[in-house]
Amino acid sequence: IDAARVVLGDIDLDPASSDEANAVVGARRYYTAQSDGLRQQWAGRVWLNPPYASELIGKFADKLASHVEDGSVTSAIVLVNNATETAWFERIAVLADAVVFPRGRVRFWEPGGAISAPLQGQAVIYIGPSPVKFLAAFRRFGWGGTL
Repeated sequence: IDAARVVLGDIDLDPASSDEANAVVGARRYYTAQSDGLRQQWAGRVWLNPPYASELIGKFADKLASHVEDGSVTSAIVLVNNATETAWFERIAVLADAVVFPRGRVRFWEPGGAISAPLQGQAVIYIGPSPVKFLAAFRRFGWGGTL
């Protein structure tokens, strides 16, 4: 999150969050499962770590892409599985300005303090006007490049 703040400055929106997660992310606005980020308007600088459930991740990818395309999302950093073969990954990747593939697997904490054991690696995808700044902030986590 600190690296994301270096790139984005403030985080205007985290559309797939919780009260506990936003204590770390510090987004000005965030949506929880109850407030349903898929039904809300997105704008500004977005941090997105969407639910990885197959029935939801594609919807979050489409929502982000549509708001980038209409100009309401000005920049975004997306943390997702590196499922490069999926339609939802391509939907985001074609809009990306840079990507970093972290070394190892990102271990996420869950509400209540449990640490997950991810089954695959992740990708950090950047959409916005500062891909060089993104790479400078995120390359320490793995390898990547501008697109």
